[in-house]
Amino acid sequence: MTDSLLYTRFVQTRLIEALADTPVVLVHGPRQCGKTTLARIIGDAAGYDYITFDDDVLRAAAKTDPVGFVGDLGEKVVLDEVQRVPELFTSLKAAVDRDRRPGRFILTGSANVLLLPKLADSLAGRMEILRLHPLAQTELACTPAAFLKVLFHGGFRAATHERLGKELVERIVAGGYPAALARSTARRRAIWYRDYIETLVQRDVRHLARISAMEALPRLLSLAAGQTSRLLNVADLSSPFQVSRPTIRDYLTLLTNVFLLEELPPWHSNRMSRLIKTPKLHFGDTGVACALLGVDAEALSVDRPLLGQLLETFVFQELRRQASWNEAPVSFHHFRDKDGVEVDIVIESTGQRLAGIEVKASATVTQADFRGLKKMKAAVAERFAAGVVLYDGESTVSFGERLYAVPIRSLWELQ
Repeated sequence: MTDSLLYTRFVQTRLIEALADTPVVLVHGPRQCGKTTLARIIGDAAGYDYITFDDDVLRAAAKTDPVGFVGDLGEKVVLDEVQRVPELFTSLKAAVDRDRRPGRFILTGSANVLLLPKLADSLAGRMEILRLHPLAQTELACTPAAFLKVLFHGGFRAATHERLGKELVERIVAGGYPAALARSTARRRAIWYRDYIETLVQRDVRHLARISAMEALPRLLSLAAGQTSRLLNVADLSSPFQVSRPTIRDYLTLLTNVFLLEELPPWHSNRMSRLIKTPKLHFGDTGVACALLGVDAEALSVDRPLLGQLLETFVFQELRRQASWNEAPVSFHHFRDKDGVEVDIVIESTGQRLAGIEVKASATVTQADFRGLKKMKAAVAERFAAGVVLYDGESTVSFGERLYAVPIRSLWELQ
């Protein structure tokens, strides 16, 4: 880390690998998560020109004459915030088809540009896509943690750790955005997050879609923050508004497209009946969620139900962030049956290997906390790699074959 805003991003290795054999690499993720900084660090070191479509003049030129604009580009270029000029994608395809050299273009996008039809059609087979998240706890610690590797391959060894306690709540409230973390106090961070939401809604969301009730979005986001880590219930979220349920569903999709929200799909198994098929809703970053809810670390500490929800989202997002640079691809799900038996996070790796994670805000674990993990283990048999209850305790201990209680801090400290 060279200053308060520059952190080593562990996905950087994957970006360099992709540029060595792929003509176009897209780095997408929420605004202000560090995409431009990462692209410029790599680009400056390798002689890339830099163009941002946040510049009104450059954006207008690209929209007016995309063929000529691309034709005038240098051999290697960073195109920042490319979702703002979808007219460019066909011309980029033509340029790549004329010259297939790897590493020609680094694109960044603050919206899920894969959902823009012109991009999906134009650059399929010519582009690698990398997701950049806000900072992971392991990036803040500057230690590439081995949690996912141990989860699927190593097994957890008995160990003792210091409880996080109040520090855990402070990490949840702080979130992972570099500019927010650079601020000296929790109050200043909360102000940054609130300004961030206002700017994002007025700028990126307005650009992506014509919304009739723009004033509803901040309130909808606040309601969604209160529903994080719960089953998605569009009826509950739409009830305060004078707009239809399908319209609120469209708004939720739009907020997902700008990476503010995420839907965790349900996991299915032919060996398990009566499974709930509803996705879970997770906020993209707990710092943003806490700012929207108006809770600081002190208030969150005493609101145990809300703490449990935000802790589950915090753990889920930490795992998602670590997975973005993990060598083996993994996918995320949740499972719950109609009897209320559940596993908060189901992770599937190569070879259909499965692991389950339960998240507890308490400092103790009992056999009852493994109920869902045991049911999942019985259903998938040898495909089951491990079941873990993450809790704010002191000891890593076994609760049976491939079942473990593990302190939450192991997520970013396990080597």
